[in-house]
Amino acid sequence: MSEKFLDKAYGLETPEATLEHYDQWAASYDAEIAENGYATPGRIARALAKYQTDMSEPVLDFGCGTGLAGLALRLQGFETVDGMEPSEEMLAQARSKDAYRTLTRIDPADKQPIPRGAYRLITGCGVLGTGAAPPAVFDTVMHALPRGGLFAFSYNDHALADHAYSGKLNEWLDCSAARLLFREHGDHLPGINLKSTVYVIEKA
Repeated sequence: MSEKFLDKAYGLETPEATLEHYDQWAASYDAEIAENGYATPGRIARALAKYQTDMSEPVLDFGCGTGLAGLALRLQGFETVDGMEPSEEMLAQARSKDAYRTLTRIDPADKQPIPRGAYRLITGCGVLGTGAAPPAVFDTVMHALPRGGLFAFSYNDHALADHAYSGKLNEWLDCSAARLLFREHGDHLPGINLKSTVYVIEKA
């Protein structure tokens, strides 16, 4: 019986522990996630498509992992998807899917891994949350977007329960630095009865 990693993912507390965990999980990630009915990649891709008619415009899949969100974006009709991810082992899995134009390994300590203005469309599928990227990464993405840029992302129930994550979103919305276009709570990993809210926000 192969080792399971999902139940350990939400208790990781440091960038080093997170990176090590996902490096070890990479080879079996897709299978374990599929067992639990991973629904959020498709939900994010469909939500973004509601507000983006030009499917030739590049999308950055930030924290792309093994590439499941990239596949979902391509299946939704987005023609050009680039990925960024700190785990080299996860990137190796993403490369095998042939869903991406480019894949870039990023340093978790880099405060500005996304070139400013390089992408008007950015997704973050399961990236922001406990055991994954800290709330400050929300600012990193938003500062990289140009005015009118779209960020389609998810907060799972664990992130929604942590006011640091919802607070970061509200910081941008409350001062009108961004506006909420879409919000929907639904399935994330139904196999473990975990849900997520998918958002699309526009930078003002």
